[in-house]
Formats: sequence, C-alpha cells, structure tokens
Amino acid sequence: MTQQAPTRRPSPVSATVDFDADGVQHGFLKLPISTDISAWGAVMIPITVVKNGEGPTALLTGGNHGDEYEGITSLLKLSNALTADEVKGRVIIVPCMNTPAVMAGTRTSPMDKGNLNRSFPGDPDGSVTSQIADYFTRVLVPMSDVVLDLHSGGRTLDILPFGASHVLDDKEQQQAALEGAKAFGAPYAMVMFELDAEKLFDTACERQGKVFVATELGGGGTSTPQSMAITEQGVRNFLVHYGLVDGEVVMPEGGQIYLDMPDASCYVQSQHQGVLELTVALGEAVKKGQTIAYVYDMSRSGAEPVAYQAERDGILMARRAPSLINMGDTLAVIADVVDRLEA
Repeated sequence: MTQQAPTRRPSPVSATVDFDADGVQHGFLKLPISTDISAWGAVMIPITVVKNGEGPTALLTGGNHGDEYEGITSLLKLSNALTADEVKGRVIIVPCMNTPAVMAGTRTSPMDKGNLNRSFPGDPDGSVTSQIADYFTRVLVPMSDVVLDLHSGGRTLDILPFGASHVLDDKEQQQAALEGAKAFGAPYAMVMFELDAEKLFDTACERQGKVFVATELGGGGTSTPQSMAITEQGVRNFLVHYGLVDGEVVMPEGGQIYLDMPDASCYVQSQHQGVLELTVALGEAVKKGQTIAYVYDMSRSGAEPVAYQAERDGILMARRAPSLINMGDTLAVIADVVDRLEA
C-alpha cells in the first residue's frame, strides 16, 4: 500500500490585513510565541498591502537578513508613500521578513539562531524562523506573480549593486526574471551562482513558477545615499517593468554592466585565520593567478602572510567587509564580465 505524505497543518501565522480589499492597508503578520518575557506573545511582522482592482501581484521583501538595510529602509519608505491610485493590481510590502533579526540588527534570529534565507520551504511546527518561512511559502508566494527580495552584504560583506536572476530549467521563466533583474536598473545585472540554493527563498519562489528577482546593494551593515538611491529607483523600476505602476524604467547613466557567475570557483574562501588585506578594490578587474589578498597570522610577528590568488579572470564583485577573518569565510567573489545576459 502506498503511503501518503502527512498533510501539514495550516500556518499558525495570521494576517491583520485583507489581501483582497482595495486601498492601502498597514498591519501585521502575527506568529504566536511563548517566551520567558511574554507567555502569550506574538512575533509581529509589519506588512502593507496596496491594491487597486484586477492585475498582477508583486511581493516586495526586505529584512530576510536583519542587518541588510537598503531593502528594509526603502520598503519602509515605500509603504508610507505608495497610494492605491498609483497601482494596477496588488503590491504586498514586507520590509522586515525576519523581524526578530531586524530588531536585533543581526543576520540570524536571536530567538532560534535561524537564518531565514536558509530555512525554506519551512515548517508550521518548526522553530520561529521555520514557521515564518512556511507562511511565505504556502500563503504569500502562491498569491504573487512576481517577487523582489532585496539583499545587501550585511555586516560581513560589501557587494557591488546588482539585480540578479538564476539559471532555471524553465527558460521562459528564467528569461522573465532576467529581464526583471536588468530592469531593476542597478549599475550591474547578474546571473548568480549560489553555493547551496536548496533552502533559499529564491528557490521556494522559483519552484512555484514565480518570476523572482534578487539584489545585492552594498553592505557593511549600513546604507549610503548612493545605495539608497539605487534601491529606491530599482524598486520603482521593478513595479513599472511588470506593469504594477505607470512610468518609465530609469537605467543608470553610462549603461549597465552584465556579470555572470558560472560556478563555485567564483568564490574565494579563506583557509586561514587572521587579519585580511585585500589588494584589489570592488569593481576592479583581476586576472587568473593574480594575488588578490593576504591573510596575516596575528599570533606572532615576523611570519610571512598567506597569499590568495584569483582562480579566474573577471572583476571583484564582492569582498569581506571586516578585516578579521576565519577559516571558511568568503574573502572575495569574482564574476565574469559578459556582453549579454540571455536564458
């Protein structure tokens, strides 16, 4: 006899907004919790829904990691500014997906050490982070047509600003996402290679056939006027491109640079502990075999540093932000510069 997979219970998360009502609504996704300081408490995830008649649904998310501020800040601003008259369809704005991490200013949740972007598709009976992932997977993603997840480097990385898509089996879906990544209008657009995509929000959306665009928009645990301007224009470009608001897509002056990450050799990871010295700057061209960094042993003086070389030609598109480095930390990411991006 064939055994059927157990049916998961409905998500314990409840929404204080009506996703089908026209107008602008500000509310919360409420996840019940019981802790030492709140026996009958709830994680309160802010959400805004802006709806005007029939049309596509865009899901805009920030704070998937709690120390990545361009997305959080730009979506908080948008939630206060976007009006129903501007929208054709529905825009769902979640500025702080992993609210406990956002409030703590950390990549992972202080409640369970959960990394939300490594917790999908989630579990309604799992930890707090897993329950949040489950709600997005089973409730918000199915009602969406296009998804924009805003990331930056957080406290440990600094990254060139880009919109990104992935290689997918469905080439029509891949091309639609790729066009969105370009239309975001950051200085760079990329086809991104993930070291392990299985538990990403990206994958949870793509497996449901959704058009998914991700970004990286700076880092270092802060934002700048430049990174905020790119992010805010990019969010509006995204909505314009997919027909949610009227207007024109604004591209960067001087054009856009296309990047490709074909495999894991793009990532340079440390095999030593010490203090990091990078010898190339973000956006600088590198050649295969070129020394791009040194790691110095801080436990003694007079020791020769360990040199790290690029395994491919390209440009430095990401670097470790803190100078202190441990074994396994990514110290640099090198991407290929290409003439075109096509599915």
